[in-house]
Amino acid sequence: MTDLAVDIVHQNIHQRQSIGHLIEPAPSAAQLEKAFQAALTAPDHHRIKPTRFLVVSADQREAFGNLLSEALMDLGETDHTQLERVKNHPFRAPILVLALTSFQPHSKVPYFEQTLSTGASIQNFLLSLQAQGFSTIWRSGAVVESTLLKQNLGLTKDDLISGIIYIGTAAKVISARAEVETENYVSYWNQ
Repeated sequence: MTDLAVDIVHQNIHQRQSIGHLIEPAPSAAQLEKAFQAALTAPDHHRIKPTRFLVVSADQREAFGNLLSEALMDLGETDHTQLERVKNHPFRAPILVLALTSFQPHSKVPYFEQTLSTGASIQNFLLSLQAQGFSTIWRSGAVVESTLLKQNLGLTKDDLISGIIYIGTAAKVISARAEVETENYVSYWNQ
């Protein structure tokens, strides 16, 4: 890889930020496929593929919002304002993708490794979309623990909804993030 290619990769990583207000255009099917291909190259011990993705297209956002509201009620929420708020969450972006962790029993791959694999897949997915000119925000919240929501998505109660990824184009330019001082987070082990 050339120095220029390395610089481009690092620039893409450093520029990625969560953007809360997303508008059209959304990625095309081909652009999403490219991002899914990148996502599924993430580290995956024994290649058991615990990660799944579920696309909620623009025309399915209302139905998905209704399901989120029902799921929140299933968790005991009774505040009408909160139920309406979550019902409108899917309209924050033109397309949503749910990242799911469907645990695969394996004697050498504990569930925490499978969870981390999905996290790495999500990061690859976000970076691929960023490189293609799109913005994202990775959300979760209490609603992802709902048994009702999991059942509607074909998951078991033990599987995870590892994130709801909102995808589109940034509605406005936001400031670049400050550079992180790595010495506060990195140390070197020495015997």
